[in-house]
Amino acid sequence: MTRCDSARLRAVARLISTGPSFRASGALAASARRTILLGLVAAFGGATGLTQAQPGPPAGHRPFPPQALRGELVVGAVPMALLNGHPARLAPGARIRGEDNLLRLPTSLAGQPVIVHYTREPSSGLLMDVWILNRAELANEPWPTSPAEAATWRFDPASQRWTRP
Repeated sequence: MTRCDSARLRAVARLISTGPSFRASGALAASARRTILLGLVAAFGGATGLTQAQPGPPAGHRPFPPQALRGELVVGAVPMALLNGHPARLAPGARIRGEDNLLRLPTSLAGQPVIVHYTREPSSGLLMDVWILNRAELANEPWPTSPAEAATWRFDPASQRWTRP
């Protein structure tokens, strides 16, 4: 961020917040000032480097938490399912996201085996978050399939990569 751009941003914000067109009192004027100021910060922030880009996962890859494991899920009569061939249950608030990251109803997956990343609810062990993997995510290997593997492997959240010891 350069000083010139930062000073210019402050000057424009001061003019807008104290200018003659916004001297009217009331919630509407305050709301209008906030909206304009937020727009300016967004516009100037990107141009001056006020916001910094964080490294993210590879293209087409969603960010997953480090406790997410990989497995094959087959949803049966909700809330029952098979996870890696073993009986499992979906938590009452379970979220299943499709390849496009949109929420899917468990009944729309009934009987179809899908490769997923999933997390379990810590207190009950029920399936809480489930992501159906797209091609980019399927290609990201290795990915742990058990808590024991996840405990011994190293996870890099920025690149969404696991490395074996």
